[in-house]
Parts: sequence; C-alpha cells; structure tokens
Amino acid sequence: MTDTDDYADRLRANRAEKDRVFAEERSSPIPPEKREGFDGLDYFAPDADYRVTATVTAHDDPEPIEMETSDGRTVRYLRVVSLDFDLDGESHTLHGYRQDGGDGELFVPFRDKTTGQATYHGGRYMELAPDGDLSDGDEVPIDFNLAYTPFCAFSDAFSCPLPPEENWLETTVPAGERTPDV
Repeated sequence: MTDTDDYADRLRANRAEKDRVFAEERSSPIPPEKREGFDGLDYFAPDADYRVTATVTAHDDPEPIEMETSDGRTVRYLRVVSLDFDLDGESHTLHGYRQDGGDGELFVPFRDKTTGQATYHGGRYMELAPDGDLSDGDEVPIDFNLAYTPFCAFSDAFSCPLPPEENWLETTVPAGERTPDV
C-alpha cells in the first residue's frame, strides 16, 4: 500500500466518523427531524493533488476584517497570515484569520469556482493548526480534501461567516465536501 492509498483510507475513515456524528449526535447541525433520513455527506474523491504546501507571510500588526455572516450580521476577524501556494500550475493566495484575542488554529474560509454549483453557495472552511507561531517564510500544509461545509448550510439556527472577497479563488477546487443534500 502506498502512502497515498494510506492517506485516502484515513480520509475515508475520518469522513465515515463525521457522517456518524452528523446522523447520531446531539451536536449535529442537521435538524433532529432530518437525521433519520441522513445517509452521509457527499464528498469529492480523495485527491493528493489538492494537498499543497503554502509559504507564510505573517502580519505583525494584523488587519481587522469584517466578515458578513449568513444571517446578515458581521463578525470581526484579524488577518494574521497570508498563505501563498501553487495549485494546478497557478499561484494563489488565501488568508488565515483569528478572532480578536484568539490564538491557535487559523480559520481559512474560501470560495472557488465550484461554489454555488458543486459546493455550498456560502463557501467552505478549513482550519489549520500550525505548531507554534508562524513567521515569514514558514511552510504549512493546506489540504483541500479537508474543506468542509459550514453548519449554516444544514440549519438556519447557525450563523456562519462568509468568505471575504480576498479569499475567493479563481480556480476550481474539486476536493472536500460537496453541496449537502439536507
């Protein structure tokens, strides 16, 4: 078995566990009356080409960004890093955010050319969990196979930040979760 096969098997196992949680757990974003008929999320096939390495530009004085939400409010995040990477032979940039006062994981919401067609119209999310503080020139992995649909796609009870225009990719990313059928 190759490393790629092992990765795909681990990804499928992770997806099966997420489907179980969504179908059975109280914390599921799927409304209780729809869980019985829920038979799993729809995913693009695992694809190693959508696991890339990004070069970091750290923002010493993070700029505040007001993100619109799915229910018309705005939430404030800080743009703490820019992530430059190549995908399908082209260079792209996504920004990583944290809420004011937050630390740890980076929030990376994005849209691409699948948005509103094969994927949720409000965009998708990724979280990156770097080891420690990031500095200019550091490299971090970005795995679009882990891109997921925000909870507001499943229920109006959730309010989700929408990816700001600076995180709209001008390419197709057929990886991660597809539009939910709930």
